[in-house]
Amino acid sequence: MTTIQASTPSLQTSSSGSSGSGSSSTSNDISSQISRLMTKITKLTQQLKDVTSGSGSVEEKKKQAELIQEQLKMLQAQLAQLQRQQAEESQQKQAQQQGKAEGVNSPTDSNQIDIYI
Repeated sequence: MTTIQASTPSLQTSSSGSSGSGSSSTSNDISSQISRLMTKITKLTQQLKDVTSGSGSVEEKKKQAELIQEQLKMLQAQLAQLQRQQAEESQQKQAQQQGKAEGVNSPTDSNQIDIYI
């Protein structure tokens, strides 16, 4: 009989303002969370294969397979949420960069020229 311990991973989301330095660390955090979720999904998929090919009664295998499938569904939902969040941040960065690219001759404190006539 194969015993599988089920645990539900917690998803930590951070809602930070749109500051320049905070958004890059948030995207790295999201990338690392996505990576961890992918690793967990891979491990659970392997466990599911092992359960179906392992020994034990059909009823036990079915219950364990259902538990693993539920965990996979939860992880996939979390993964989709993180990917959406990452895509939104990417779009915000692109919008900010496009906003800066417009008005190429806009003066800043460092490149402003005073002209008197």
